[in-house]
Amino acid sequence: MKSPLLEFTEKGIYCPPADVYLDPWKPVDRALITHGHADHSRPGHGHYITHHSNIPILRHRLGGLSARGLEWGESLRVRGVRFSFHPAGHIVGSAQIRVESRGEVWVFSGDYKTGVDGLSTPFEPLPCHTFITECTFGLPAFSWRPQDEVMGEINSWWARVKAEGKTAVLFAYSLGKAQRLLAHLDPSLGTVFTHGAIENMNEVVRGLVPLPPTRRITPETGSGELAGNLVLAPPGAHGSAWIRKMAPFETGMASGWMAFRGARRRRAVDRGFALSDHCDWQGLLDSISATGAERIICTHGYSDILSRYLREQGFDARTEATQYRDEDGEPEGELKPGEPS
Repeated sequence: MKSPLLEFTEKGIYCPPADVYLDPWKPVDRALITHGHADHSRPGHGHYITHHSNIPILRHRLGGLSARGLEWGESLRVRGVRFSFHPAGHIVGSAQIRVESRGEVWVFSGDYKTGVDGLSTPFEPLPCHTFITECTFGLPAFSWRPQDEVMGEINSWWARVKAEGKTAVLFAYSLGKAQRLLAHLDPSLGTVFTHGAIENMNEVVRGLVPLPPTRRITPETGSGELAGNLVLAPPGAHGSAWIRKMAPFETGMASGWMAFRGARRRRAVDRGFALSDHCDWQGLLDSISATGAERIICTHGYSDILSRYLREQGFDARTEATQYRDEDGEPEGELKPGEPS
């Protein structure tokens, strides 16, 4: 029986003929990296290979490192195996990794979404024999509304909070979600202030894509300056001493998990907005179908449910365990799949 082109090992997804790893979670000599979220780009690897726009993000998060950047579709041959990076649509610089050897093609999706957000390069379906897909929102209950509708709700919420003389504090992850929100907030409503962690990432991403202006919150920033404006902050800032200077304020959170009934209450926020950087159920099914793959490997998220459904539809589908985390792979994670909402 022919050995698989990619294997799941204790260090990560391994390509034996090339002796390289894809998004490994333990230190290795050579790592191909799909994107900059912390669960997919770990420290300690000897050499990083990724899409060139992801290198500034990796260096911001991990410090000095040895890295090589490739263009979309550019081939890299390692011991007869051809690798290339293709748009995943997840966040700026996010990629799928295509692996080809002796006529066999595997694709590792990393994290991805099919909706166009206006910042990241849109997802590109890749024909393959085996597709490794994430399943973060692999439940039929998840069905995303158009981005314009959700952003309209967020801007209306900001306008109401402003009219009441309060500050709108919107929680979002520092890489990806914060920049997506910033690009679509209504600048006529006021100023967007940022927590330092988000502003540090904005400074990196501004070198890759255009972003509207923001103001960093400093110890000198007073509540009078913030009133009527909007503050973008990471979820970890909720309930901290830092947020007290926003008073009076209302809180909101932008996350796919806000589609869960009870998630807003669990997070103790006033408003929840279901905006995700991952596929919903139909997006996963459409993407899998577009690859033409017969073999599907389901990883993090609702992998058991999606793989079972795919087997019922005639696919050769199975699950594999990984160490990738929830929606954005940040340490201050949101609700985990399977937790009560």
